[in-house]
Formats: sequence, structure tokens, C-alpha cells
Amino acid sequence: MKFETAVQSVIQRTPNVISLRFARPAGLEYKPGQFMFVTLKHQNKEVNRPFSFSSSPTQTEFIEFTKKLSESDFSMALKSAKPGDWARIDAPYGNFTFEGEHQKIALLGGGIGITPFISMCQYATDKALDCKITLFYACRTSSDIVFRSEFEQLATKNPNIKILFVLSQPEPEWKGATGHINVDMIKQALPDFKEYTFYSCGPPPMVKAMQELVANLGLPKEQFKQEYFSGYTQP
Repeated sequence: MKFETAVQSVIQRTPNVISLRFARPAGLEYKPGQFMFVTLKHQNKEVNRPFSFSSSPTQTEFIEFTKKLSESDFSMALKSAKPGDWARIDAPYGNFTFEGEHQKIALLGGGIGITPFISMCQYATDKALDCKITLFYACRTSSDIVFRSEFEQLATKNPNIKILFVLSQPEPEWKGATGHINVDMIKQALPDFKEYTFYSCGPPPMVKAMQELVANLGLPKEQFKQEYFSGYTQP
């Protein structure tokens, strides 16, 4: 479905991460984990990028994507975006989805790769899915944790959701997990890890590392799902 629309709201998630929301048109159906192509204008030129939905299909009033800012033309357009600005959206795409088809899933996210996972967790909570979800989210510092309060609220509301933030450059006062997501961390958090299907999304090196991690756990390829976006390798 392709349609022209206007920015509904701009949300500053972290110092360098922004979400844009648009009114959800009638007839647009998508699955948590899918993505859209978004076109904005920068200096009278159209710029286009793919982004996963950071909104859930259960959120009927709007659709949303979230991006880490860089020096790219698209980021420049995003930095100056304001309500009412023109946009074009083409959606949905992708097979990196979750609608409750697995009883236990582990989400391995890094950086802005968290976006499909907030959609999945919101969807599972709103739909009261009877499935266990554990999120491992790797960031540098606590200020880099995107959707921190949203995930904490979902974990409070939904007893089937467990959240582990993992910081590689933690502040002295940080009380959570540190370092990098590894085999020992998975085994400690998930003694029954062999029963889980693993999803990974993030920069290509991180996703590759998570693929190797799941292999080192002795799990078959069928229990690992991954997502790459071209935007991760662009400035």
C-alpha cells in the first residue's frame, strides 16, 4: 500500500534517536516486525529509506518509525521534520514477524535494531498472548537505551515479558548487566534456552555475532531468525 501523508508528531527518544508518527490510513494492515519504505524531502529532493514499524498493529491511530540520527540526507530531513510535513509511505514488507506462533522467544537486539522488538512486545501485551518473551538489548550507555520506559512498563504490565538491558560502557551507578550478550548470559537468564526461538536485529556485525552465539548454544538454524536493513550500513 502506497500513500502520501503528513507527519503527525515528532518524538525525541534519546539525544540521537527520533521517532516520526503518521496517521494510520484505513486498510493498512501489517504484522509486528515488518517494515515500511519512508520518503521525506530534504532541500527539495526526495530521500527514501526502509524502517521497521516501531508501532504495533494494535495501535490503530498511528504508525511510527524510529531512526538513529547520522549525517545522511535522510537524517538531515528527519532533524528538521515537523508536524504537517509531507511524506510518502510504502508498506508493509518483510517476514521477520511474530504473532504468537512460538511459545518462547528470545529477542537479541542492538542499538536501533530494537524497533521491531518494541512492536512485537507491545503486540503480545495488547493481545494477551500466552507466550514467554525475553529481550536482551545491547547498548553502550544507559542514555542509548531506546524505549527504556516503554519496555519497563510492558514488563510490569505483562508478566510473560522479561527485559535485560546490557551495557558495554556502563556508568558507575549502573546496576544491570554489562559487557556483551554472550552464551553464559543466555544460559543464566534462560535455563530452558533450547525451547526458545531466537530473533536478532541490529547492525550486521551484531546480528552475525548473535547467529554464531545461537550456533554455539547448539540450536538448529530453524530456531534463529534475523533481520538486516540496508540503512544499517549507510551513514
